[in-house]
Amino acid sequence: MVGKNCFAIASDRRLGVNLQTVATDFQRIYKIHDKLYIGLSGLATDAQTLYQRLIFRHKLYQLREERDMKPPTFASLVSAILYEKRFGPYFCQPVIAGLDDDDVPFICTMDCLGAKELAKDFVVSGTASESLYGVCESMYKPNMEPEELFETISQALLSSVDRDCLSGWGGHVLLVTPTEVQEKTLKGRMD
Repeated sequence: MVGKNCFAIASDRRLGVNLQTVATDFQRIYKIHDKLYIGLSGLATDAQTLYQRLIFRHKLYQLREERDMKPPTFASLVSAILYEKRFGPYFCQPVIAGLDDDDVPFICTMDCLGAKELAKDFVVSGTASESLYGVCESMYKPNMEPEELFETISQALLSSVDRDCLSGWGGHVLLVTPTEVQEKTLKGRMD
C-alpha cells in the first residue's frame, strides 16, 4: 500500500500445509536493498529459492552498474525470471514495493508466470487476497502520512486475515520512508 512518499508492505506469519500449521513466525517479506522489498506468498521452498536467485542477480547488477536497481527494473527482472520457468513455475506470487530515486512509491504484483500488474494504490496476493481486496478498497485513501498508512495497512491485514482460515498468527509490517524503515510485528488471532 502506498502513501505520500512512502509505502508499507505486510504479511501474515503462518506457514502451513493445507490446514496443518507448520510454523507461526514465517518471514515472507525480503529486503533487496534499503528502498526495495519483495513479498513472496506461495510455496515456501520456491519463495526461498526465488529470493536467492534475485539476490544473486541484484548483486551482479550492483557490480556491473555500481548502483542499486530501481523498482521498475527489478520488477522486470522478477517477471523475466518467472517467465523463464513457465513450464515448471515457481509457485509463488511476488509483491514488489520500492521507492524510486525521487522517492515516488512503486508497487506491483505478478502471477507465477511473471505477468505484471502495476497499481497506484495497493496490491494483494496470497490465500486471503479476496478479503484483502475488499478491506483495502474500503480503507485506502490517497496521500496518507506514514503513521496513518501503518494503521490502515495493519487494520486491513488483521481484519482480512480473520476471514481466512489459512492465514493468521499475527502480522509483519514494514513501513518504508525516504529516511527510515520501521519494522513492526502485529498480534492477531492465534488459531
